[in-house]
Amino acid sequence: MSALNAEHLHDEEAAYAWVEAHVWPNGPVCPKCGGGDRIGKMGGKSTRIGTYKCYACRKPFTVKVGTIFEDSHVKMHIWLQAIYLMCSSKKGISSNQLHRTLGVTLKTAWFMSHRIREAMRSGSLAPMGGPGSIVEADETFIGKKEGAVKHPNARGYAHKQAALSLIERGGEIRSFVIDKADTANVKPIIDANLRKESMLMTDEAAIYGKIGKEFKHHFTVEHGKDEYVRGSVHVNTLEGYFSIFKRGMKGVYQHCDEKHLHRYLAEFDFRYNNRVAKGVNDGERATKALLGIQGKRLKYRDSSLDGESVIN
Repeated sequence: MSALNAEHLHDEEAAYAWVEAHVWPNGPVCPKCGGGDRIGKMGGKSTRIGTYKCYACRKPFTVKVGTIFEDSHVKMHIWLQAIYLMCSSKKGISSNQLHRTLGVTLKTAWFMSHRIREAMRSGSLAPMGGPGSIVEADETFIGKKEGAVKHPNARGYAHKQAALSLIERGGEIRSFVIDKADTANVKPIIDANLRKESMLMTDEAAIYGKIGKEFKHHFTVEHGKDEYVRGSVHVNTLEGYFSIFKRGMKGVYQHCDEKHLHRYLAEFDFRYNNRVAKGVNDGERATKALLGIQGKRLKYRDSSLDGESVIN
């Protein structure tokens, strides 16, 4: 798997060849009939770069079909530039910045960024942790729920959007949007994603009391009493992640509609899981993002973007 480099970012033919090599490692496959034997590359001055024809079903196609690139008029090397920029920016890159850097319209830049976030989203994964592994769990709050109003004397975070994150020390992170930070919402996620043999680390929140009893070990720190570290007991790994996430959301993106929060979480999770500390550089991270482009076509009319103000 070759990493993305400067040639792929600036030459359209090289960009297509690179994407094809990763999407079709064994040669072109027709997205219409699934055949791979009777396929030829179409030539001629009037033919678009990267166009093939299947002589079994007589249909032309490109590597864009069935991916986040489908039906996009943006050139392939511009797409790869956008992927590289999003993968190499620790706190993200705004649609306004993509618009200025890539020379596309603001609405196009905004929609491209959401398609790329879809490519960064992980599918079903095996549970994290295991014997001897430490897994931290914590929730965070950001923005305001749609229609929620905070009363002047109200306390708590009921008016904010909630997210739960699970992180294995030295390993990966997984984040989830939750309706409410309570046991009913948190327990099913922990049950599906963590092995009970793990050492679970949380703060003193009541929601983890019942959940923690199901684990071999459950340790807590009491933030309410200014206790943040007790030996190896802490949730500071997650606090560090939340710090980067919130700086990105408030300083770069500035606004996140509730229905898109899961995509922003996927973006920050992806960069964390493919960080420099794990030996992944910017080019390799962009290459890994490309592996998620298939089967994730995001249509404009289906993404609830229509008519929405683009400010991030």
